[in-house]
Amino acid sequence: MKHLPDIITIFRFIGAISLLFFDVGSIVFWIFYFICGLSDMADGYLARKLGCESQVGALLDSLADLAFVICCCFKLIPVLAFPKWLWIWGGVIVAIKVINQISALVMYKKCIFPHTIANKVTGVLLFVGVPLTVFLESFVPMIIIAAVATFAAVQEGHFIRTEKGH
Repeated sequence: MKHLPDIITIFRFIGAISLLFFDVGSIVFWIFYFICGLSDMADGYLARKLGCESQVGALLDSLADLAFVICCCFKLIPVLAFPKWLWIWGGVIVAIKVINQISALVMYKKCIFPHTIANKVTGVLLFVGVPLTVFLESFVPMIIIAAVATFAAVQEGHFIRTEKGH
């Protein structure tokens, strides 16, 4: 039972990669999308509930999240019609997160992914907001998500540099 959260996380990797093989307009894509998102919520909950949280599990979770985001971006960016300023804003958020990891590598010789409330809220908003954006053909949900994600990225950097995130 103690390995169940890690097994769920590993299946999220597989689910994320599976997204690459389906069209964004297909029901199968969205089934995998929702399974990946729900498994992200389940693995952390189960790890806490079963008392088997670990640094390896947290790292696996962060890497599975990254794989999910990259695969979603690869599939969704070509079909999303955002204004240029919103793409630039997204690029700034990514740049902040990259700088955060470079800081962690320089300061601590390792990547650090703080599981902050702001990062979790960003994840939930993305999980809900992406399908809304696609199906409603509106970029308004992404503006809200970008605002929260900006705060989360800046907070993450603060936590990394002040040693609160590890």
